[in-house]
Amino acid sequence: MAFSKPKLNFWQILSMNVGFFGIQYSFGLQQSAVNPIYDFLGASPDEIPLLNLAGPVTGLLVQPLIGALSDKTWHPKWGRRKPFFLIGALLCSVALLLFPFSSSLWMAAGLLWILDAGNNTAMEPYRAFIADKLDEEQQPLGFQMQSFFTGLGQTLANLSLFIFPMIIIGKTGSLPTWVYASFFLGAICSITTIWWSIKTTPEIPPTKEELAAIRAKKGGLFEPLIEIIDAIKEMPKVMWQLALVYLFQWYALFCYWQNSSKSIALSVWDATPKSNPSAYEEAVSWTGLVNGWYNIVTFLTAFALVGLAKKLGPKKVHTFCLLLAAVGFLLFPHIQNKYLLFFAITGFGIGWASMMGIPYLMVVGDIPKERYGVYMGIINMMIVIPMIIQNLSFGYVLKHFLNNDPRLAITFAGALLLLSAVATLLIKSKNSIQNKN
Repeated sequence: MAFSKPKLNFWQILSMNVGFFGIQYSFGLQQSAVNPIYDFLGASPDEIPLLNLAGPVTGLLVQPLIGALSDKTWHPKWGRRKPFFLIGALLCSVALLLFPFSSSLWMAAGLLWILDAGNNTAMEPYRAFIADKLDEEQQPLGFQMQSFFTGLGQTLANLSLFIFPMIIIGKTGSLPTWVYASFFLGAICSITTIWWSIKTTPEIPPTKEELAAIRAKKGGLFEPLIEIIDAIKEMPKVMWQLALVYLFQWYALFCYWQNSSKSIALSVWDATPKSNPSAYEEAVSWTGLVNGWYNIVTFLTAFALVGLAKKLGPKKVHTFCLLLAAVGFLLFPHIQNKYLLFFAITGFGIGWASMMGIPYLMVVGDIPKERYGVYMGIINMMIVIPMIIQNLSFGYVLKHFLNNDPRLAITFAGALLLLSAVATLLIKSKNSIQNKN
């Protein structure tokens, strides 16, 4: 029997997504602070991609497993998705508290694995949470609310990298003292925002039939893996089409995040971490401000994309946003005036708002509701596999084809986003919003 989901008001949808703010503060630190920490600890440019393997590998292993497990979970008090929010937030907070105490590259890399495991444990059920709670009409607002909090959380993370160095001077151990403040604030944000969403948003209990189906499922160590394999075999065609978009898109984003600080240092300050450490530290701080700006653009434009997706269809909206991001990346490494960097990165801010919500609207209508969790996990596999490919291959590409020049790495990322826009135009969904206008 069809179940009509209750309508939620704007503030209820906001409240259920507050936890995404803490998750994305943590991701903001990973994007802008972790690679400079590797630089401070003596990593060479071609080592950075391998040191970033933690994120995609843990995402590949954790998110589909957590999705499959959460589909088969129900507790009268804690619900279906919320236990995983809490476990993930606790792991994140512990890793963020310990990260600044890293005394070596491999200690930092190990803590990044723990941090990413926590982030992935919390984030994957959040995508399924939207599909669980909201009907088709309200899902665009739900997914774009997550884009809004992505922008807001990552803005705060990046602004902390700009503001804290001005007010917190000196070093503690091998790292600047301001690094500690940024990561400690992240630990607080992670646990408190997740706790808010858990306390304010009840989950929809399963029907008697759904509960019986959950209890009837065979347990065992390999049951979630079997569920993932079966889901991949039966995966809607539109998800395979989205995988091609994500191959180019997420490879490109990792190229940007790994090289943005060093690109700015060269194009604006004519410095590298080794040739002029003080100028490079200034570039890292400025990169935090630049990345903070693109995330401000993200949360300012996220809700506007909801209306555009309903009017024009998510495919057209995502294609246009990818083109804006590509143009921004192609301009970025040629800019010598540090203030003009904000103009170039604005396109990526709009693209990022789309990337964090709009693609889900192209596929969610084709996904059976009893498999929301596992398919959201599989979508994340489509994100992290390109990241793994990038981490394993881009060090070689950067060293042998791009002369270890981070500016060329950003240009390469812009070209990949153009390919991603073309791939988006090839997507054909049976049940997305674009087919119901």
